[in-house]
Amino acid sequence: MHIAKADIPTRLNVPGAVARQLPDFGTPEGPLGAEYFSLAAGTDMAPLLQGLAHDACHAPHWGYLISGQVEVGYTDGGRERCAAGDLFYWPAGHSVRVDSDAELIMFSPQAEHSEVIEHIRSKLALA
Repeated sequence: MHIAKADIPTRLNVPGAVARQLPDFGTPEGPLGAEYFSLAAGTDMAPLLQGLAHDACHAPHWGYLISGQVEVGYTDGGRERCAAGDLFYWPAGHSVRVDSDAELIMFSPQAEHSEVIEHIRSKLALA
């Protein structure tokens, strides 16, 4: 199976952020979403995650940073930077701030991450 970036349905399209999400990439372990994010420098997800448990994303993500640089903050106080070319795993309980324009691919448990995306949409009054 394969899909072109342009064919992945857009779930969020606001200044500074475009989130494309293929809702069921399907695995034996359960529905896994394939996601392609384009995020502008200065984008900070923390304010959009307020109201979720621990004010953080509760979905784990596995992915690859195609371009740019991001800083990930965790609810335990830890921080890390990811740069273009990095593979990553972000466990539940994180937020992201974009240091330089970034494009990334993520794979996430669909139920959990769809809840987060819908929360963000409602904060932006897009629901």
